[in-house]
Amino acid sequence: MKKTLSAFLLSAVLMTPAMVRAADDHDRDAQNRYYDPDYRDYHEWNEHEERAYREYLKERRHENKEWSKNDRKEQREYWKWRHKHPDTVLFRDEH
Repeated sequence: MKKTLSAFLLSAVLMTPAMVRAADDHDRDAQNRYYDPDYRDYHEWNEHEERAYREYLKERRHENKEWSKNDRKEQREYWKWRHKHPDTVLFRDEH
């Protein structure tokens, strides 16, 4: 019984750093994903999304504002615009 308990505790101690790292990676990924309630999908915030957002601001003549500081209404307006402007339209030069 003692050997089984010792083996279990040793396994738990050895697995803890791996589980903590996996949880940390998951949290970091979740921070870069945004849910679009109108289209019921997720968008990863990356370089392309940042460039598209800057294009949106320029087109709408809005001041430069960090994405995360927008309220929900502003974010929903952006996602509506974004679905009408896919990467193939916005970044034609790169394809």
